[in-house]
Amino acid sequence: MLEDLIAGKKSLFADGVHTELRAQENRYRNVTLVQGNLMGNSRSETSGICARVCKNGVFGFSSMAEYSASAAEAVLKAATNNALFLNQRAPKNKPAIPKLPAGTVPVNRVIVDNEQKKYIDFCKELDDYIAKTYPKLTSRTVVYTEDSMDKILYTSDGHDGHTTSPRCYIYVIMNSETLDGTPIELYDVFGGAGNFDDNFGTVEKLYPKLEALYKKVMDKRAGVYAEAGYKTVILGGILSGMLAHEAVGHTVEADLVLGGSVAGPNLNKRVASDLVTLVDFAHTALGKPAPLPVYLDDEGTPAEDAVIIENGILKGYMNNRETAELYGVKPVGNARGFEFSDEPLIRMRNTTILPGKDKLEEMIASVEDGYYLLDTGNGQADLTGEFMFGVNMGYEIKNGKLGRAILDTTVSGVAFDMLKTVDMVSDEMVWSSSGFCGKKQAMPVGMGGPALRCKIMMGGR
Repeated sequence: MLEDLIAGKKSLFADGVHTELRAQENRYRNVTLVQGNLMGNSRSETSGICARVCKNGVFGFSSMAEYSASAAEAVLKAATNNALFLNQRAPKNKPAIPKLPAGTVPVNRVIVDNEQKKYIDFCKELDDYIAKTYPKLTSRTVVYTEDSMDKILYTSDGHDGHTTSPRCYIYVIMNSETLDGTPIELYDVFGGAGNFDDNFGTVEKLYPKLEALYKKVMDKRAGVYAEAGYKTVILGGILSGMLAHEAVGHTVEADLVLGGSVAGPNLNKRVASDLVTLVDFAHTALGKPAPLPVYLDDEGTPAEDAVIIENGILKGYMNNRETAELYGVKPVGNARGFEFSDEPLIRMRNTTILPGKDKLEEMIASVEDGYYLLDTGNGQADLTGEFMFGVNMGYEIKNGKLGRAILDTTVSGVAFDMLKTVDMVSDEMVWSSSGFCGKKQAMPVGMGGPALRCKIMMGGR
């Protein structure tokens, strides 16, 4: 945990300008076993301090890879000079960023740094079990990853705070072959926010999840290719989460709206069926802690939920303090920087479509000829909302019943068009939080959703 060395530096903030001073440490841990062999074993940290100053709408930024009181003074001076210089050379003559009420956000969680041996021993025990229990695999990989952001923030206006965001995961990758010898691969991820002991107790607790993953691999061994075309499908929660993040979420980040995204001309218009409500949650979602809680952003804004789509109508965007002022709305904490050397950008936090009232069994029973699509390994979308996602696990639906597994395929479409075809939404949802969003700089994000019945373009062989 970072020791607070910068609290006294608020006295150096220049009068009349918005100022942020942030100290940060990022930690990374990794263990990788391939066929029981230790192929990766790494630990690293990056730390430093940065300052950002805004003068008449012009931002100056400076960072230093050193965490000390003298570094704080240096970056404050440099950022202030940068803002004043840019204001002289390229003035925007904008009013000052509206001030926020002052306050403090306390430390939300302590970061626990275990010895690497603890991770290695757990992964080896897990790998031994997989090797002994699942003989039909051609290979297996077990990966432990851990990362955390530890931030101390002081602002000239708004909230100060010390926030942490540790998370850790175990990836299990299983490889086999189809009956004709084609290689297949599936994986699952276990873990979430918090430290190792928050997520992992004994290896035995993971056995049911390993069994479920192995069953999918065996089903896929006898899989068939999907039939290409415009199909009725049920998107599982992982895929609806990918849709919420990639195909919708990025189009409603206000900086990308200003850059010409499809969401710009669609504000307060219908972009989905009335069954679809999409929210970017801050720290609490549906009465439980969000997958990756955010309590304070890096502009000193306390985090609150952002409602993006409500009953099919596009209601708003994700903003920083500057774009919130532009659109006349309250900022709710969507500005974050990944490392000490990164300026805050508008970022998602925990983005999801809300669950509905339908039972998954009833949704499957309602489909005469279609597909139930469960997992994705990749996806891409652009600012028009057009997307293409890979599907690495799914099943046929024939006469209202699940059929054979399908081999790898794709789905594609335009998000706001596809969402208008949603006519059933399950009452349960799935979260995913192990990935990084790659918008200019990495950022841990959570995404999720319920199962959706909709129409979508399926790829074939």
